Amino acid sequence: MKFTRVLKQVLMLVATALMLTAAPQAGAAKKAEAKAEAKAADLVDINSASADGLAELPGIGKAYAEKIIKGRPYKGKNELLDKNIVPAATYAKIKDLVIAKQAAKK
Repeated sequence: MKFTRVLKQVLMLVATALMLTAAPQAGAAKKAEAKAEAKAADLVDINSASADGLAELPGIGKAYAEKIIKGRPYKGKNELLDKNIVPAATYAKIKDLVIAKQAAKK
């Protein structure tokens, strides 16, 4: 009888410990997801950004901004290299700052 009571207490402690360790992990996952969404919102869309917006990117001035606009639409940001719009060194500077969003199909 005493053994059963002790076993129940041990199981309750283990369950409590598991719940306490799972809660921070769930919170961390939500924070990481929110951070990823915020980062995606900060990306410059090469398919819709203005020349001024593009020119604010590192290594992109007015001339490259105009080339980017003339090369639209892009299926992916890597097409900036594939279509010889910007040099590889410039692409390396902006690849994590841009996205090529696709127009919504009707």
